[in-house]
Amino acid sequence: MPSEGFHVHGAHEHEVEHRAHHEGPGLAQYVAIFTAILATLGAIVSYHVSATQNEAMMLKNEAVLQSTKASDQWNYYEAKSTKGHLMELAADIVGGDKQAFYREQISKYNKQKEAIKAEAEALDAKSHAADAKSLALMRPLHLSEQSISLIQIAISLASITALTRRRWLFYLAGAAALGGAGLAGLSLF
Repeated sequence: MPSEGFHVHGAHEHEVEHRAHHEGPGLAQYVAIFTAILATLGAIVSYHVSATQNEAMMLKNEAVLQSTKASDQWNYYEAKSTKGHLMELAADIVGGDKQAFYREQISKYNKQKEAIKAEAEALDAKSHAADAKSLALMRPLHLSEQSISLIQIAISLASITALTRRRWLFYLAGAAALGGAGLAGLSLF
């Protein structure tokens, strides 16, 4: 039969209860809370890095696509130029009524070249704009990556603090965490 209403506590249980009720939270509890906060901050920064990298890569792909389209247009422009030069050559060689036909063709190719050139320049501008946006997004990523590294260092130092109970390690972890949080703030804003 189990004993009811009567429980014997060991000396260590009294000590644990005494510390819990009279001394407040210990170093291990502070380390646990600190680590949880850092893990949350690290997750937020990591998400920001991933999302920004994806957006920067999409913009870089857009820049390459627009550049390729512009290159195609410039090649088309060159083809029309070549045809125009051939028409000029033909006009110089032949005389009479045929020369008027070739001059009309030259005029047609020059008009087509103007439209093609305008489209190629617009595509080049789109390519440069997308590339510039991509580069602008990549600059703060380096700060974010450094931030994540410092946060991971802080978590590691906090874990070592919990194992060794060396408070100076906890202060060092706090310094790394502040540096990581500062870099995260700079990269996000």
